[in-house]
Amino acid sequence: MPDQNLNGSTLADPGALFDLGKNLTARRIVVAMSGGVDSSVVAALAAASGAEVIGITLQLYDHGEAVKRKGACCAGDDIRDARAVADRLGIAHYVFDHESAFRESVVDLFADDYLNGRTPIPCIRCNMGPKFTDLLTMARDLGADCLATGHYVRRAMGPAGAELHRALDPARDQSYFLYATTEAQLDYLRFPLGGLPKPEVRMLAEHFGLRVAAKPDSQDICFVPDGDYASVVRKIRPEGERAGEIVHAESGAVLGQHKGVIHYTVGQRRGLEIGGLPEPVYVVGIDAAKAQVLVGPRRMLAVGAAHLVDTNRIGPLPVGAELTAKVRSLAKPVPVVIDGPLGEGAPTTIRFATPEYGVAPGQAAVIFAGDRVVGGGWIAATEKA
Repeated sequence: MPDQNLNGSTLADPGALFDLGKNLTARRIVVAMSGGVDSSVVAALAAASGAEVIGITLQLYDHGEAVKRKGACCAGDDIRDARAVADRLGIAHYVFDHESAFRESVVDLFADDYLNGRTPIPCIRCNMGPKFTDLLTMARDLGADCLATGHYVRRAMGPAGAELHRALDPARDQSYFLYATTEAQLDYLRFPLGGLPKPEVRMLAEHFGLRVAAKPDSQDICFVPDGDYASVVRKIRPEGERAGEIVHAESGAVLGQHKGVIHYTVGQRRGLEIGGLPEPVYVVGIDAAKAQVLVGPRRMLAVGAAHLVDTNRIGPLPVGAELTAKVRSLAKPVPVVIDGPLGEGAPTTIRFATPEYGVAPGQAAVIFAGDRVVGGGWIAATEKA
């Protein structure tokens, strides 16, 4: 593909994307390679910079199961794709078996959250554990100057050090999933794709002759085949199929029966199979101890504040700046104020300027100052508006 179809500066100085200076001959970059187009392009750009490049892939599933999963990552065909890309680029490539660690730190917690009536976000836990803790340790052990990934976020230097910012392409932005990145990790991480649109990334893949140039993007939760969360939870925690009552949260009336709380999340409307009511009802709460699904009208979903635990802060809180928060990855940031400390695991509360809907324990609340991620935490409880 002709270079004029690409961003000229990207190809003219790919080393600038890794912020390691101009003389990269003796530098070493470790790239987290999942087998997808994004991380493959990062590896290609790193190799084009003149640095020594080492690709690392974490195998996160049993191999026999992995080869059947299309649209996943870090498993089966994806490992073969990562190896083929490394061969094409002439870089070293290593695969590490992380199945047990991934199951314990991500999959089991995902099942436990559903079992306890929470709404889990496993991609954040994966970034907190296997990707940004284990991989970073491996990269340091290999003597690398940085660990580069294919995430769509930007790392920028601010007055107090490295900052985490949203990607320039809002449709690809992954900053919500990276709020738990520590300042020490951010010093070492690089995100070369944060300033590029996805079509250009695919053009770069074609330019470098990578076999994954047209490969579909991975699904949001890689270990959930066909989006059937309940089947994953049922396999790990069979007790999640305990039947119970569907109860109206205001009147206390029993409206029906359900086949397990693992089939429901706060804000859900479909699948309740309740008729004869004067207005539509939604899941407004889950009492896992009683195996009850609580339902009510939409107004009961309005939340005025969320209590956060295990909070993280990236850099100083800006003085006088308006803060916004996202409680879902695809939600628009909304104005909030922080009532309490933020960071180092301290509990805090965020208060919404106007009622927010569909906020549930188990989700993450990510706080922004403009495009900069200042931190966030796990939602432990909410206050009604």
